[in-house]
Amino acid sequence: MGLRIDIATLFPEMCRAVLEESIIGRAARRGHIEFACHQIRDYTLNKQRQVDDYPYGGGPGMVMQAQPIYDCCVDIIRQVQDTGRPRPHVIFLTAGGATLNEETCKRLAGYDSLLLVCGHYEGVDQRVIDALADEEISIGDYVLTGGELGALVVADSVFRLCPGVLASPEGYQEESYYSGLLEYPQYSRPEVWHGCRVPEVLLSGHHANIAAWRRQQSLQRTRERRPDLYQAYLDSHPPEPEKKKAKKVNGESP
Repeated sequence: MGLRIDIATLFPEMCRAVLEESIIGRAARRGHIEFACHQIRDYTLNKQRQVDDYPYGGGPGMVMQAQPIYDCCVDIIRQVQDTGRPRPHVIFLTAGGATLNEETCKRLAGYDSLLLVCGHYEGVDQRVIDALADEEISIGDYVLTGGELGALVVADSVFRLCPGVLASPEGYQEESYYSGLLEYPQYSRPEVWHGCRVPEVLLSGHHANIAAWRRQQSLQRTRERRPDLYQAYLDSHPPEPEKKKAKKVNGESP
């Protein structure tokens, strides 16, 4: 069984529509991965299917209540475990969560199943986060109208690391962030476009020279655009010490 991701949301159709398309959709149809989207409103206890209420302490907006989210997640966990999988790793998409990066995606891709919970309005009752969350994730330092886009970003970026989703591991291993560097620039046909030529080295057929050029471009691009990533890469990849040359005696090596 491949990785399974469940999404608890107020807009399951929105999430399903995205995940059923393109590379992720094809991988799911081929059985490499699984996903399911669940309507939180189905777990309300009132006729209005209300999932929000005014915040204690006052303030603008509404807060998602703990009960429907909790009951929805508990049922999802049961469904997942009924398939023989372990309890899913539960993630709440919140503005206060740790910022998503490639290392986090690699780690999450190692789980058997994930449950992504989408908040809305002014946020989620903290008690249900405390009761269920294994971690909280944010996709950046900005605020969205809901957690659905964040959940889809997490699902896409994690699914693509799973076996069978991309044609080969090189499909993600050479891309930006996977190695700690930004990816080198890419070119395709035609050889000349609007007066701009493809770099000659890429037309040479010399694989070692192409690899060296691409690495140099990755280093340069990262240094110029993301000095924080560049410094982190240097810190984790210290240069190898130069080997001392053997002293010669009377013109001969000892």
